[in-house]
Amino acid sequence: MMQAEPSPAEIRFTGLSASAGFAAGPVFCASRGERGAYVRHKSPDADYAHLVASIEAALETTAGMMEKASGDAADILEFQVAMLGDDTFAEAARALIEAGSAADIAWSQVLDQEIENYAQSEEEYFRARTADLTDIRDRVLRALRGDSEVMITPGTIYLADDITPSAFLVHDWTGGGIALRQGSTTSHVAMLARQRGVPMIVGVGGGRVDAGSPSILDAKAGVFVVWPDDATVRAWKDGRADFEAAATVAARFAPRPARTADGTAISVHVNIADPAETDQIDVGHVDGVGLMRTEFLYNSGLPDEETQYRAYRKVLEWAAGKPVTIRTADAGGDKPVPGFTIEESNPFLGVRGIRLCLAMPEIFRVQIRALLRAGVHGNLKIMLPMVAVPSEIDQARALFDEEMAKLAMAGTAFAMPKLGIMVEVPSVAITPERFSAASFLSIGSNDLTQYVLAASRDSGALAAIARTDDPAVLSLISNVAAYGARSDVPVSLCGDAASDPTLVKPLLKAGLRSLSVAASRIGLVKAAIAGIDLGDRQT
Repeated sequence: MMQAEPSPAEIRFTGLSASAGFAAGPVFCASRGERGAYVRHKSPDADYAHLVASIEAALETTAGMMEKASGDAADILEFQVAMLGDDTFAEAARALIEAGSAADIAWSQVLDQEIENYAQSEEEYFRARTADLTDIRDRVLRALRGDSEVMITPGTIYLADDITPSAFLVHDWTGGGIALRQGSTTSHVAMLARQRGVPMIVGVGGGRVDAGSPSILDAKAGVFVVWPDDATVRAWKDGRADFEAAATVAARFAPRPARTADGTAISVHVNIADPAETDQIDVGHVDGVGLMRTEFLYNSGLPDEETQYRAYRKVLEWAAGKPVTIRTADAGGDKPVPGFTIEESNPFLGVRGIRLCLAMPEIFRVQIRALLRAGVHGNLKIMLPMVAVPSEIDQARALFDEEMAKLAMAGTAFAMPKLGIMVEVPSVAITPERFSAASFLSIGSNDLTQYVLAASRDSGALAAIARTDDPAVLSLISNVAAYGARSDVPVSLCGDAASDPTLVKPLLKAGLRSLSVAASRIGLVKAAIAGIDLGDRQT
């Protein structure tokens, strides 16, 4: 009697969780085979004309995808459309073509150099954007060579170095997941995966894996296992059951007012990055918008006043009288904007946030006018980012006063909202009483944590250090909350820490009574709040 061959030994990979969840299925390895051959034309001019036509075809494809997308997906594709529409890359490739290179080689060399520049950047933001450039490179190459799009098999665990946003968007991930050898938790694809609930981990490193091998993915713990043994599968099933049970509980808590076990009311607001997101959020589940980012407006250049006004008005009308806190342009640092930001050797300690707006008042004034006009359509609050000294509030308020005077003279309807600030620089968190000109305070846990601990929260190597629940960070949060309580100044927290159910307890114990969270975490955070007893502040 023949004996069955034993299964291969279990292979375990660990990485960082980019989007929590569980999945199982055969491994789908990204193809690394040869691309189709490119047939050169008889002259450099004809080769360049073919490249231009291929760029236009890629641009049309991307624009078509953008029309069907919304929210952050539309913003990502809009950024790619803008890059494809820029002649910079094509002109650089043209010089190589005229020097004797084939169009596909020239295009690859130009984009590969740009990708390498981004990949070698000291800033995580730029490293995370290499996937967008790769997306653009490959889409044009497929058009040049006549290659077809590689389709990912449904219900599989996709294993690759990285994945482009467009490849993610065109695939149905039902039952499947993603394990990337490289990748980033802050990449566009990671953001999309979190929004769509696709399990994903990054940074699993090398190691041979055969396509089709059975595998399981625990993207909550950051574990990917190929040829799992029985014990591993049982543990994975238990983890999945707990995860699904938590999701069921979260769905029950989402529509309820947030209250702790001892009856303390907690305000739960929502963070949004694009007005289109409100189409998927039930306003009845939140107490308002704690943070509306405005950087999306600058994806394709500097937005005009009317474009901004319409975006702000949409959210205010959706909120139906609930407060909407809109943050003025937080450009600079990890958010470069052509024509607005400046290149610096240390951008996180440079001209960013309110510093940049005050340094570029003519650009800032456009946003101010749009905000003032939108103020008549709801309960608007305006928040200034990266404030470090009290005079920045005074300078910003002076600009608002000047623009109000102009609108009044023109007979244009407007309303002056309350003006508050982000607390993300230690100088504010240490001495909040110096910033009494602010009508409210909102703690940005990401920047505050990395500035206090001198450790980027985007770095996997520093994940154990850059924690918001570090005693030094919590001490500063408590200091701000105490100032707010004794001075009757509203204090909230709108950073990523508010969306982490495991951090809700220490944040509330630090004195916070208002949190602003990601839309997908509303129920989870409310469920966490319900299990906390604030009766003993020392526990």
